[in-house]
Amino acid sequence: MRSGAKTAIVGGVFLVVAGGVGYGGLNLYNGITGGNTSPETRAGDGPRTGPVTGDEVTSTAREFLAAWAAGEPEKAGQLTNDPVTAGPAVAAYRDGASVSEATITPGTPVGAKVPFTVKATITYKDVSKPWSYTSELTVVRGQTTGRPLVKWAPSVLHPKLLTADATVRTGVAKAASVKAVDRNGRELTAEKYPSLAPVLAELRKRYGAKAGGSAGIETWIDSGTESGTDIPLLVLSKGKEGTLKTTIDAGVQAAAEKAVKTYGKASVAAIEPSTGAIRAVANNPATEFNTALQGQQAPGSTMKIVTATMMLQNGVVAGPGSKVECPPDVLSRGQTFENLDRFSIPNATLAAAFRRSCNTAFIKAITVLSDKKIADTALGDTARDSFGIGQSWQVGVPAADGSVPESAGNETSASYIGQGRIQMSALNVASLSATVKNGGFLQPYLVAKELDDREFAEAEPLSRGVTAALQKMMNETATASDGTAVRAMSGVPFPKGAKTGSAEVGGQDKSNSWFTGYSGDLAAAAVVQSGGHGSDAAGPVVASVLKAG
Repeated sequence: MRSGAKTAIVGGVFLVVAGGVGYGGLNLYNGITGGNTSPETRAGDGPRTGPVTGDEVTSTAREFLAAWAAGEPEKAGQLTNDPVTAGPAVAAYRDGASVSEATITPGTPVGAKVPFTVKATITYKDVSKPWSYTSELTVVRGQTTGRPLVKWAPSVLHPKLLTADATVRTGVAKAASVKAVDRNGRELTAEKYPSLAPVLAELRKRYGAKAGGSAGIETWIDSGTESGTDIPLLVLSKGKEGTLKTTIDAGVQAAAEKAVKTYGKASVAAIEPSTGAIRAVANNPATEFNTALQGQQAPGSTMKIVTATMMLQNGVVAGPGSKVECPPDVLSRGQTFENLDRFSIPNATLAAAFRRSCNTAFIKAITVLSDKKIADTALGDTARDSFGIGQSWQVGVPAADGSVPESAGNETSASYIGQGRIQMSALNVASLSATVKNGGFLQPYLVAKELDDREFAEAEPLSRGVTAALQKMMNETATASDGTAVRAMSGVPFPKGAKTGSAEVGGQDKSNSWFTGYSGDLAAAAVVQSGGHGSDAAGPVVASVLKAG
């Protein structure tokens, strides 16, 4: 064994220390396996079956980590269930990351999973810096050989390696350094605001040089694709930082980050109605995919904001006081639709149906009772022409534009209550409330369009009558004793309005909880996966954000 490398059992925990640039080709494998370099089963042993044993999990994890630390990618690959992919990936990690020294420490196995910690030194052109992180591997039994093997995934090497194309790189950064600040000049960091990590990375990629920055030496996750976003991991030496002003409000962002942590999977976005400026985006868990901006989910009854607008604009109803029917169920185009718990509203008006979220009133008024011929494309037209949904939103970072596609039959009826094929993000739904509050759509944005001359999406302003009607109905939903949003919006400052929603998703026991509302010059929307009623889960998230505005 070469000097500069050692293996040992310390307090029952296996350690590997590899020295020399790029691990230096160190051979530690014999020190682990007692000289047996073959991963095959012992002579006379037939292929084993059944779950892997505790001893197999421990020994397989040790052997794999030792081969990885020793800079022996082929041996590491042979200890996985996908050696053709794993071997080159381990080699790419070694060569690309510029690791000069590393200690890999396995933790206590939990079933077939083994957590481990990597403590390394990155060296690039005489610049060195320590680097540490945790990951985990899973041991499975080979389908044909019966051997215990590491279940291969790129995330074994680093938890943020999520695709086969991605790898760890060290060198001169591809993007200039930048300090992103909020609307008031306060610095925004991924450490303080975890949900902003992918946003900040994308802003740096797009606008770092425009902000006057220069590149430093860094370690990062290279997405391996032209359109992918690289993820910074470690700064060895800083470049010159440019300053990039965003529309985020640090106070509102902090409230949003705190609010979504109440739930397992939740997203929220907040917009300033008078300008379209995005004040906050937050997700739990905070991952590289920003669900608040890029999510595409059925928005449930928050869509009734658009449906009510379509009804008003097409003369199906004259205003909030127009009479509608709200029975427990309604047959429309061959499908029966029901209200929650089959409630009904005697002598209902549009306003009452809106604030209590009566599904049957909206569907029946349009498809059964109306003497107006409403085309199946009308809802999509209203969404696009009055709310900007489905146009190209140039936010400054990747964001979904929302989609209300053309439909037919009972799928059209379902779309009136936010089901069917309608897809929206929290940002899209927040924009619905912002449009009502402002009386017209202003495309949400995160950085000034002058930075790169982006063209913003535009829509026709709402008429005064439609604006007044929508504001009245949203206000009653948030303030009237029978409004579905009154509990969540209690304590939110006036002027205020809201709309609840729940969206049924196949395979889930509980519906997704949706809620959108506005207070003063701030609008927000949230979705909580499997959160149930809109006021139960998403409502408190939105209320917390609005109170921080």
